Amino acid sequence: MRWFYDITRPERSLAVKLVNINWTLVALVTGIACVGFAMLYSAANGSWQPWAERQLLRYAVAVLLMLAVAVVDIRLWLRAAYTFYALTLLLLIAVQVRGAVGMGAQRWIDLGLIQLQPSEFMKIALIMALARYFNRLTPEEVGQPVKLIVPALLVLVPAILVLKQPDLGTAMMLILGGGAMFFLAGVRWWKFAVILTGAAAAGPIAWRFLRDYQKNRIYTFLDPENDPLGAGYHSLQSKIAIGSGGTFGKGFLAGTQSHLSFLPERQTDFIFTMLAEEFGLAGGLGLLALYSLVFFYGYAIAFRSRSHFGKLLAFGITTNIFLYVFINTAMVIGLIPVVGVPLPLISYGGTSMLTVMFGFGLLMSVYVHRDTRIGRHGDVEH
Repeated sequence: MRWFYDITRPERSLAVKLVNINWTLVALVTGIACVGFAMLYSAANGSWQPWAERQLLRYAVAVLLMLAVAVVDIRLWLRAAYTFYALTLLLLIAVQVRGAVGMGAQRWIDLGLIQLQPSEFMKIALIMALARYFNRLTPEEVGQPVKLIVPALLVLVPAILVLKQPDLGTAMMLILGGGAMFFLAGVRWWKFAVILTGAAAAGPIAWRFLRDYQKNRIYTFLDPENDPLGAGYHSLQSKIAIGSGGTFGKGFLAGTQSHLSFLPERQTDFIFTMLAEEFGLAGGLGLLALYSLVFFYGYAIAFRSRSHFGKLLAFGITTNIFLYVFINTAMVIGLIPVVGVPLPLISYGGTSMLTVMFGFGLLMSVYVHRDTRIGRHGDVEH
């Protein structure tokens, strides 16, 4: 019985692992998802079809996935990191060859019953691969530029493939998430400064490779009134909807911009706008408060972990979720150009839901195995 209750052992029983899952975090995640179900119900003008019911079923499956991932020995996730990354990279290459085209982009693999978007899986696979790579480096090795070539390629190769789909938003998330992992691993500030300077110098060259609609989005961001019925339509309608919501909103199912179909993509990228119109500033801040609690728990789990791999993985997953939320909300209120980044657990989408919940499963696996000490090569330290 003493062995059964020894929560410091990674091989402890399934029952004890389930008990030690952070159920407060599970409740927060479920609360955010419920907000999503309500907004998808509203987006369909008070109907569970076609979005809310499917999202609810997906979440039910995703919760089981999250719990299954949480109880798996964290050393297994370390060992599987490179394999998961390689398989996801192959799927990204397959998208370039035989991917399904939708809304002018080639981002999906059609499996009949479902369509997979490998770029979403790559966000998690990249974090896992970088966490494993930096886990085996000493602080002195992290300071050696030659040791940073491999992780830089781990970031750049999928980012380039995603950019070719084209999907500027996801490519940006991969680069930002990868950069965060470099920083968390201990890479010095001056190296980031050198990279940013080089990127700024290469800006005019990169501009030539952007597609016309991507350039128009940047032009629109700088001057939304320039093309109000064309490139600037999404941004202007989003701002109108948010502004009309006021402090407490127009009420559930009473949003005019969304229900009169002025607001585009209200079930996906612009769902936060619909929430702000119906529940106002108070509703928007309430949802952001829930997300903030999730971030707090995520970073607390990272600090609590005794393994370097666990710390990096938890920090990376939490930062990835933060980037989702920040980019989406900043986009709909006009702080950054419009990019295709969903709001986690709120926006309609199967691959996004599975990816986010898999990430939460990894985060909870770090929590369940928080006292497991992992060596540089994946062995347990005593």
